[in-house]
Amino acid sequence: MVGFAGALRALGAEVRVCAPPDFADLLARVGVPLVPAGQSVREMVRQVFAGKTPPSAADLAAGVIAGQAEAVAGAAEGCDVLVAAGLTTAAAGAQAVSEKRGIRYMYAAYAPCYLPSPHYPPLSLHGQPVPPDVTDNRVLWDLHAQGMNAVFGAPVNAYRASLGLPAVDNVRDYVSTDHPWLAADPTLAPWPEPADFNVVQTGAWILPDERPLPEELEAFLDAGAPPVYVSFGSMPMRQAEEVARAVVEAVRAQGRRVLLGTGWADLTLIDDQDDCLAVGEVNQQALFRRVAAVVHHGGAGTTTTTARAGAPQVVVPQVADQLYWAARVAEEGIGVAHDGPVPTAESLSAALGTALTPETRARATAVAGTIRADGATAAAKMLLDAVAG
Repeated sequence: MVGFAGALRALGAEVRVCAPPDFADLLARVGVPLVPAGQSVREMVRQVFAGKTPPSAADLAAGVIAGQAEAVAGAAEGCDVLVAAGLTTAAAGAQAVSEKRGIRYMYAAYAPCYLPSPHYPPLSLHGQPVPPDVTDNRVLWDLHAQGMNAVFGAPVNAYRASLGLPAVDNVRDYVSTDHPWLAADPTLAPWPEPADFNVVQTGAWILPDERPLPEELEAFLDAGAPPVYVSFGSMPMRQAEEVARAVVEAVRAQGRRVLLGTGWADLTLIDDQDDCLAVGEVNQQALFRRVAAVVHHGGAGTTTTTARAGAPQVVVPQVADQLYWAARVAEEGIGVAHDGPVPTAESLSAALGTALTPETRARATAVAGTIRADGATAAAKMLLDAVAG
C-alpha cells in the first residue's frame, strides 16, 4: 500500500494512509502522511501467537473495527476515493465510512486466493469446518461466505448501525465488491479466467528501495560465496530458538553460509562462527540479487521480491495466503514449498538441496525477467482516471 501511495503522490495526487503505527517509517520514505489507526500490528500478532487472544474471533474483529474506524473516518474527510486492503474487518469498516461520506470505494487483494473463483477452493476459516465430502469450488466459496458472516457479521453490522447504515448479509462480497483489484504479479499469481465477476489485475504494488546495504552486511557478502538468507518476516515463532538452530544446521549441511534475518520472530545466531551473520530490516531488493537462496514465510511481498531478484526460494508457510504463495513457487519451479510450518534441520536441508540446484536457479532467473515492476503506477493511473471520469 505504501508503494501505491507513493505512485499516487508521484502523479500529483494528495494521499493519506490510515494504518497502524508500525508503518510510519515506510511512509516517510515516500513523503506520505500517516494517520495512525489501531494498535501496533506487531504487538497484536505477538499476542495472538502467545495465546492471548480475545474470547472469540468476533471479539477480535470488533476490536479491529473499533480501533480503526474513527481514525479512518477522520482521514477520509475531504477525499474523493477510499482504497482498502488487508483484514476483512478493517476493510469493512473503511467501506462503511465511504458509504457514510458518499465517496468512491475500491478494494484490493494481494493474492488471488482471497477472491472467489470456480478454479480453486477458499482458504480455510478458523472455527468454520467444511464437510469433507464437499468438493465443488463454488459450493465451498458459498460455505466460506456463510462462515465469514458467522464470524464477522455481528461486529461489522454493529458498526454500520452506529453510522445509521443498513446491515449487510454477505460480509465477504460486500468488502471485496464485484470489481476488485488484484495487486499481484500476473506471472507469479495469475487470475484464472473465466471468472464469476470482474477482477482487474494491476500487477504487484512494489515500493522501490534505493537504500544502501549496511557496511557489515556488505563485508559479509564480499567475504565468501553467496549465503542463504533466512527470515520469517512478520511471523513470530513459538519455537524461535529451535527454529534458528534448525535453520543454521540446514544451511551449513548444504555447505553454505547463513544470513539470518531476525524479523518479528527475533531469531538469533546459535554460535559465533564467522559463517553466519544476523541482520535486521534491510533493502531486500538489493540483497536478494546477491544470495544463493531465500528461505521465508511466504508473504506476498517477500515472495514477489525474491522472484523479481531471480533468487531460488524455500517457502515455509505459516498462515493464510502464505500457503498459496508456497504452492505457486513450487508450481513455477522457482523454489520449494516446505511441508509444514516448523522446519527441522533435515527437512529444510532437503528443501534447500532442491532449491540450490542449477536447474532451479536457471528457472528463477528466467521468471525474474517476467515480473512487472510497474503495478503500483498502473493502479495509480487507473484510480486517477476513474476519479476524473
